[in-house]
Order: sequence, then C-alpha cells, then structure tokens
Amino acid sequence: MRPIHAARSLSLCALILALSAVPAFAEDAEHSAIIVTASPAVEAAAARVQRTPGGVDVIAAEAFENKLAVSLRDALAFSPGVYTQPRFGQEVRISIRGSGLSRGYHMRGLTLLQDGVPINSADDNGDFQELDPPLFQHIEVYRGGNALRYGGSTLGGAINAVTPTGRSAPGAELRIDGGSFDTIRAKAAYGYADDHGDAYAALTADRSDSDRAHGDRKALRFNGNVGLKLSEHAETRFYASAQTIRQKLAGALSERDALNNPAKGNVTGDQARDIDSIRLQNRTTVDFSHGALAFGLFYNAKSLSHPIYQVIDQKSEDRGVFASLDLAGDLGGMPLELTLGSQARFGAVQARQFVNTGGRSGAITANARQKAQTINSYGEARIAPVANLWLIAGGLYSHGERRIANRFAPARSGNADFDAFAPKVGLLYQPSPAVQLYANYSRSVEMPGFGELSQTPAGGAPGFTPVGLQRAWTAEVGTRGRRGIARWDVSLYRADIRGEMLQYSVVAGTIPAATFNADRTRHQGLEAGLDLILAPWATLRQVYSYSDFRFRDDMQFGDNRLPVVPRHAYRAELTLGTDRLSLSPAIEWLPQGAWVDYANTKRVGGYAMLNLGAQAQVRNGLTLFLDARNLTARRAIGDISALVRYTPDNAATAADEGSVAFYPVERRAVYAGVRAHF
Repeated sequence: MRPIHAARSLSLCALILALSAVPAFAEDAEHSAIIVTASPAVEAAAARVQRTPGGVDVIAAEAFENKLAVSLRDALAFSPGVYTQPRFGQEVRISIRGSGLSRGYHMRGLTLLQDGVPINSADDNGDFQELDPPLFQHIEVYRGGNALRYGGSTLGGAINAVTPTGRSAPGAELRIDGGSFDTIRAKAAYGYADDHGDAYAALTADRSDSDRAHGDRKALRFNGNVGLKLSEHAETRFYASAQTIRQKLAGALSERDALNNPAKGNVTGDQARDIDSIRLQNRTTVDFSHGALAFGLFYNAKSLSHPIYQVIDQKSEDRGVFASLDLAGDLGGMPLELTLGSQARFGAVQARQFVNTGGRSGAITANARQKAQTINSYGEARIAPVANLWLIAGGLYSHGERRIANRFAPARSGNADFDAFAPKVGLLYQPSPAVQLYANYSRSVEMPGFGELSQTPAGGAPGFTPVGLQRAWTAEVGTRGRRGIARWDVSLYRADIRGEMLQYSVVAGTIPAATFNADRTRHQGLEAGLDLILAPWATLRQVYSYSDFRFRDDMQFGDNRLPVVPRHAYRAELTLGTDRLSLSPAIEWLPQGAWVDYANTKRVGGYAMLNLGAQAQVRNGLTLFLDARNLTARRAIGDISALVRYTPDNAATAADEGSVAFYPVERRAVYAGVRAHF
C-alpha cells in the first residue's frame, strides 16, 4: 500500500472507531480557566487551551488594540517564549524555541493559521504578512508539541489567529491611527446577528514611508465570514479574505551602517515583496451531548512578485480538507476525553526567476513546477485516574510529498517523500482551581519545503537538492496559575535535535546560505510570563526568556552556540490608571546580544529600549490612544542573518562593506489613534 493511501486509511479508521465509541461516554468534565479575559469568546478559548499539558497562551485583542500593531511582533510582545524582532515595515522574525533559526527570509518551523485553517503553503513554508493584528479577536499560541490539535508537528508549534463573528463583535467599529514616517492606518468593520445566523466584515488599509530608506509599504486587506444555523446544534460558516500588499525591502546592513546610519536602506535592484492573495474556507460544526465534530475545506491562491538578487515570480494554489472530533465523558468512573483529527493540504507552484534589471524581469533563469502535499493525522486521549490529575497520550502521523519538475534544467528535477510518527505523553495536575502543573515529552518532525529542496549552486540554475527531515525529542515541565496579586506562566524545555535545517557552509569556501541538515543540536531554555496586580490602578506585565541553543560535538563548530537569538530577553510594561485613563511605560531589554556567526567570532551588543503607551476613554465606545517607541533614540542591532564566519567592517575594502547581515532596531517614533464602537 502506498504511504499516502496508508495515511488516509489510518485517518478513516480512527474516525470510525471514535464515532463507534460515542455511546460509552457521559457528561463532560469541568475545567477551570486560568487566563482572565474580558470577552466571553476569549474566555472560552482560554478554558479550552488550558487543558493542554504544556506551554500555551491566549492573547486577547485588548492586549494590543491600543498600539500601532503592524505585525505579529506587536501582538505577541508579551506571549511567553515567542521571540520576535522587526527588520523593517511588516518584515519580522518570529521564532519559538529556536524554530527556523537561521532562515533569513519568510518563515519556517511554525504553523500559522487563521480561524483554524493553515495559511502556510502545502510545503509548510509560510509568510506572516497576510496576518493583520487589528483584524483579530484573539490569538492562540501553542508552543512546541502542544500544537498537536492543529496538526502542528514542528519544533516551534502553531499560532492561530481568530477573527470575530457577527455574534462576538456586533455593531460597527471604526479606527484610524498614524504618526511618524507618514504612517497611516484605517479599519472599518461591522457585525450583525439574528436567530438564523450572523455576518461580519472588516476592511483595513495602511501605508508608511518606513523608518528606513526603501522600506515603504502599503496594503489593503478584507476579512469576512457568514455563519448559518443549520439547527440548534449545528452551524456552517463561510470565510473569505483577500490581501494586496506592496512592500519595498530595505534589506540588511553592515554593522557599521546599522549603528551609525540606521535610516539607510538598500536600493540596489529595487528589491520588493508584492503579494496578492485570496483565501476561502468553510467550517461546519456539530455539537452533541458527548462532544463536537468539525469539518471543512479551504482554498488559497497567491501571486508573489519578489525582486531580490533575481526577480522571483511565483503563482501558487493550495487547497485542503480537515476534520476533528472531540469527545468527553467517563470510562469506568474516570473522566475521559478524546481528540481525533486529520488535515490534508495539496499545493502547486509555478516558480520562475528572472535577471533583476532595476526591479524588473530580465532574461529568464529558472522555471519549475513544484507540487506538494502534507497530510497530518492526529489523536490524543486524556484520562483522569484521580481527581485533578490528567494523563495524556497521543501522536501525530505525517506524510509529505515534494515534487520539483525543473523545466529550465530538467536534469535538476527531483522528488522527495517523507513519513514520520510523532508521539506525545504528558500529565496535567491541578492542585487548586487556579493553579496547574504540567509535564510532557514529545517528538517533533519538520519536513523541508521548496525553499530547502530547490537550491542554487554557484553559477548554476536552481534545482532539486536533497535535504532530510528535522527531528527532535522535547521534554517540558511548567506551571501556570493565579494566586494573590500574581498570574504566571512558566515553562522549562529541552529539545535534542537531529538534522536541524540550518543555513551554513559545511566546508569553508563553498556555497554560503545553502540549507543542510546539521548532525546534533540542542535547544533548551526558559519561557516565563509574570503579571502582578500591584494596586487597583497599577499592573505590571513581564515576559522573560532564556535561550541556550548550540551544536553538540559538531565536526566543524564543536559545541558553539547557534546565532541569531540572544540568551536573555526581557520585556515589561507598567500600566498606571483605569479603563478610563491610563499610562503605560514599557521597557525591552537584551542584556547581551546574540552571536552573529556559527564560528562564534562575533557577538552584537545588548540594548535597553524605552516605550510609552497611553489611552483615554472619552466616552463609552470612543477611545484615544498613544504609542511611542524607542523614546531615547537607542541605536542597536535588532535582528541578524546568520553567517558562517563574520567579516569585520574594519577589514572591508572599498568594494566590500564587511558582513552585511544586520537589521537596526526601530527608530524613535510616535503614533496616535482613535477607536470607535457603536
């Protein structure tokens, strides 16, 4: 039997067995939500994710609605364990537990979803620019193996952005904000609901000249959904979103320029990333006495025009189906829950490249037809043998196929098939209604995408390059809860990785920035969030992460630390005031900068950056807000593109500026806006 047929058969058998087991289950057990939020919809999401024996987080829109949230960095700034650094505009690095560590472009190692449907391509690579924070009701973060219920099998986990519905956000909303660098953003939304269904639609637009030359951007986005009640226990919902995004790329700088001339940008080749995309999906949910069934399908189409070292011209289509079944009850007097599901994605890309002549397409240099499919089938059982103690066991089976038909250089065509199983065990102990302790041990499996499998040799055309699976076993222990003035979320993890996909040169002097599988690496660290209610008018939010990522007995790099992510990162925000009027000074502190290269010859400096927020509720439904950033105009390195070995600026010649791999932190900026609900 072919692997794909086996995967589908396993998924079908699991679903049949689950459905046949329904009569044996009784009433669902109650769970206490640790996260306190204002919205009932967000409280329900928080209660649901708290059944996970590991690092999870729910961020309500209230946490970032009074900021100029142009990227996921602004929305996830206080999510424990999520490392985000801006490069320019909406270009940002997102990494959880070192996911996609050396990827200097786009995103790898995370599953991004909107309303439970992946926006990653079928080869698992993705872009985050299509997720616009002002459109979301809340964001769910599942770190590492805790992303199983969304078919996530990668090291980093999954991030699910949830849009409002006509029931959760009735009425009209208008918003406009802007400020430094001729930035202006606007949003208009409306929600409606009655006994038969509901509808919600939102339109956002933004433009900015950016804090760096050749980093200007503009975008227009639409998101909407319509829900129809089929019965008292069944609903079907149709979603649609469309984006047109135009982003100039300021690019990386030498360290000298990043520190002394942070407004500088790269104008060579008029580099840009222009995206036009549309996403359609349907989700049907059926609630019954023992649980819930959800199923649906989706279609994504995207056009990418991307002048960089060459002009990358891609047109892609992805489609897929998904189904999940949640059951709850008891077995022999013990509370029992069961989750089963499957998610299948199929995609095709017409990938062409041209000589970049001032941002326009010159002679063709590559032409390939890329096809991918990724099928993830998962199951998880949770049982409570004694009160307040849950034992969890599950696993995820992944099947992937990658096909590259190279029409420009047929000899460089190739195929790759992947099959892997990722088990997970864990426990969740709740000694009191507001405190949880947890532990889990899980395997993650990450398949290479076309960015890894289609590489360019020196002087040659892009073509198939064999890259293997990235596999890891991760152990995690932690606690979350609320007691007295404190609310916390703390996780310790260690991931032992084989075949980590890194971009570096295996032998000095060969092709740089190609992707290879490292032998053994280890990612370990601490993810911590601590909120303190100091007084009715004073709240302190804090997140801290410790990241220790390194090679293990590598033949070239020994036990060197991996570059890009610093060991220590701390953010804090003190909110003084009430819902009517408040002031929020904030600090971002990296006491020590990250390594730049795998040889560990260069480390950038640390920095502390001061920000300030404020909001005033003029009347019910009308709010003014202020978002001021980098008030002291600190100059520092924010993000890095990983190097094999750093070339100092002072060793550069007139034609060589040294290692151009640095992105400065955001320059001083002040934004303000107004939100109205009616």
